[in-house]
Amino acid sequence: MNARDIEQPAPPASSPPGPTTFVEPETGSYFVSTYPPFSTWTAAEIPAVHEWLNAPPAEPLDAPLGLYVHIPFCARRCDYCYYLSYADKTADDRTAYVACLLDELAIYRDASALAGRTPTFVYFGGGTPSLLDEHQLAALLAGVQARFSWHRVREATFECAPKSVTSAKLRLLRDAGVTRISLGVQQLDDDVLRANGRVHLVRDALRAYDAIRSVGFDVVNVDLIAGLLGQTEASFRVGLDRVIALRPESVTIYLLEVPHNTPLYRRWHADAASVELVEWDRKRAWLADGFARLEAAGYTVRSAYAAVMDPPRRRFVYQDEQYRGADLLGVGASAFSYLGGVHVQNMAALDEHAACVRAGRLPLARARRLTFDERLIREFVLQLKLGTADVPYFDRKFGVDIRTRFAGPLIELQQAGALTVTDSAVRVTRPGLLRIDTLLKAFYRPEHRAVRYT
Repeated sequence: MNARDIEQPAPPASSPPGPTTFVEPETGSYFVSTYPPFSTWTAAEIPAVHEWLNAPPAEPLDAPLGLYVHIPFCARRCDYCYYLSYADKTADDRTAYVACLLDELAIYRDASALAGRTPTFVYFGGGTPSLLDEHQLAALLAGVQARFSWHRVREATFECAPKSVTSAKLRLLRDAGVTRISLGVQQLDDDVLRANGRVHLVRDALRAYDAIRSVGFDVVNVDLIAGLLGQTEASFRVGLDRVIALRPESVTIYLLEVPHNTPLYRRWHADAASVELVEWDRKRAWLADGFARLEAAGYTVRSAYAAVMDPPRRRFVYQDEQYRGADLLGVGASAFSYLGGVHVQNMAALDEHAACVRAGRLPLARARRLTFDERLIREFVLQLKLGTADVPYFDRKFGVDIRTRFAGPLIELQQAGALTVTDSAVRVTRPGLLRIDTLLKAFYRPEHRAVRYT
């Protein structure tokens, strides 16, 4: 069904007045990964998920479909990490979890809405997926493919931590069809790594990278973080230059956040004077310098945080398709899905997740059915994080001229030098891209601008 055939609420010609910038306090989480904010999702909306799953396929069988598999295990939880992870589980616990994942996936396989649909992109995230042993990995990969064929998969990404990478595991991933490895290096400085609770050192990261290349992976992303405890501008620059010398196809640089559910926040809250956090303006300056160094080395900045070699061939399919509204099926504890315009998150507790799956039920915790206008805003703000939102794309898909729908904040942000507006696109400038997460609230519906994000 074309979006023009959907009943549309009439949006205002220009958005109501609202703040166009947001200044981050020292702590909290500001990274925008979706819309509406997670805090607006509720258990009361879970029936919307089942309604979609029990209906005939709403999309063509060849429409993009993503599969996200969450592996919530780590050797140790990093001080700054806010993702769901467990560092106290045994090998038997991990084996049982893999079996539970596959049973959960089988429930989705049998849903009417997914009949005949197969994934076009796959992502294994965590946690630390590479912490699984070879037997667990083999069972996971074979089981996933037995339930959803990978014959249409264009990209399959697997997250790895340096300390748990082995050549044997990498060969299993390669032979199963994984095409992209994302390596969580974070920084190439042993003192900084130790100060932030990382279990690997520089030698582990370099060994892991060599092993990935030796096994034959030709698409590798390296994750870095700017603003880690003990990090200086000089040490960040030296670490980035060492990564550039390795020539990974993609380099992602995140800015350190201190969410309230992290060990680092608890330390800061107990004694702020003992935790020296890097100010946001300095972190953004480091990111700007990092982008410049990457561009000088032949990379192209592809989003607010990533630079890529040869973008036409190395684009990040998982991100690009999600930001354009593709369905995403997420399995595992705390995993997120986006199905037919409905956001949903799984239960986080492993025992609750497993109990639901054993009973033949999906382990859903909260959901949010998006209105037409919320779907439009979701894609618009996410595509701004890629640097460009095309006017014709939104006209074709939503029947809406984004220059009119968002006229108020677009005028303000253009005057502030954060973006430009032309007949064909809204383009974010480099200064705007460096602080994009602080700008996006300007495009939210008024009722979402002041609510807690998570």
